[in-house]
Amino acid sequence: MRSVRRTASPGEGDAMRFEADTEIDADVEQVWAVLVDVPRWPEWTASVSRAERGEPGPLAVGATARLTQPKLRPAVWRVTELTERQGFVWVSDTAGVRTTAEHRLVPLPDGRTRVELAVDQSGPLAGLIGRLCGGMLRRYVRMEADGLRRRSEQG
Repeated sequence: MRSVRRTASPGEGDAMRFEADTEIDADVEQVWAVLVDVPRWPEWTASVSRAERGEPGPLAVGATARLTQPKLRPAVWRVTELTERQGFVWVSDTAGVRTTAEHRLVPLPDGRTRVELAVDQSGPLAGLIGRLCGGMLRRYVRMEADGLRRRSEQG
């Protein structure tokens, strides 16, 4: 797992970043199929107890999902970037905090896949939320990486 980083942005308060990565013994297509099947996330990561897509069809820029996570308020996420079989970024806004989650897939020469996950929080309350919930958020990002690896390797 990569480190947690705290940065300050003028007028933004503290910004917090939580990162995790893992290598998966599955090709990018398999990992991508698991990653973008958002409603099934609760089956493979304990960091999400319920996931509902806002609209039918494949995950795309502008698509939304409502995630319920233990000890957190449900949040609506909107996809802001998506490159097929390479990754996506989505954003959730709450009072005082913008959370951006990055999901990146990197094909490895041996046919495996490296997954890089990051959660950035910014805004006037980001530092406070990071101090109060940082340990939990760090665990959730790690749970997602590990769960994605396990599910993707099942084939």
